[in-house]
Amino acid sequence: MQTRAGTPRPITRYGNPVLHRRCADVTVFDDDLQQLIADMFASMAAAEGVGLAANQIGVDARVFVVDCPDETGTNVVAHVVNPILDLPHDRGLDVDSEGCLSVPGVRADVGRPATASVTGVDMHGNPVRIDGTGLLARCLQHETDHLDGILYVDRLPTKKRKKMLTESAEAPGVGVAE
Repeated sequence: MQTRAGTPRPITRYGNPVLHRRCADVTVFDDDLQQLIADMFASMAAAEGVGLAANQIGVDARVFVVDCPDETGTNVVAHVVNPILDLPHDRGLDVDSEGCLSVPGVRADVGRPATASVTGVDMHGNPVRIDGTGLLARCLQHETDHLDGILYVDRLPTKKRKKMLTESAEAPGVGVAE
């Protein structure tokens, strides 16, 4: 597969409507989708993130990219179009610090299952599945949440969320390297 050069795009911040609604399913698998995915990888790298959903760069499409280690330290670099999240039946939670490129400058402890799987398709419409543990499991859940219009701060108690959003609003935005 030929690797396409991507262009970093600005990161969309909390409050932008595209972040707070379910993203549209992808139905066309063309050069524009391939370019979007390349741009998403470039944007994630420029912002020093481990995952990025399309709506985080202002695009209403069910696509995310990851460049993230699992609990063994094995790094997974992948993209998923139209992801479906599958969580374990045993929902014991792993509580750990979480942050978000769309809510810069703040982090909070969030409980999530320690394992997760995502199925979907790649940029060509071929089936993909990613099984994640540790940080990768958290990332799969976090990015799928984005595509459903949920940010990690939405999972926090109201008072804590408001305090964090105020702090984040005062933080410099995550831009792109120019």
